[in-house]
Amino acid sequence: MTDADALNVLGEPLETCSLRPRTGYTRSGACETGENDLGAHTVCAEVTAAFLEFSRSRGNDLITPRPEWDFPGLKPGDRWCLCVARWLEAYRAGVAPPVVLRATHARALSTVPLDLLKAHALDLA
Repeated sequence: MTDADALNVLGEPLETCSLRPRTGYTRSGACETGENDLGAHTVCAEVTAAFLEFSRSRGNDLITPRPEWDFPGLKPGDRWCLCVARWLEAYRAGVAPPVVLRATHARALSTVPLDLLKAHALDLA
């Protein structure tokens, strides 16, 4: 079960993170979440080379295509719904990718403070 009427970290309706590649726990394109999403894929980030290498070094290879999972592999500049704990881990390691606040699920705030997300925001005026 997902939360189709979800809000983003700004208290507004959750926007789409990416349709190319199609992201999200349910591959809807949005960083929606639900009770089965144990990784809490709630942070919409624009991945960087440094982040992709960091994630691979932690055992989560997001670069290599996996056709059996309909996963094209990511390249720098792609937007992807990240597990909130991995984003925070990357932040602590100095390689946190930029965040799209309007497409980041409000549940991310249970792990990461809004001011930290705003400091890494792509879409903050």
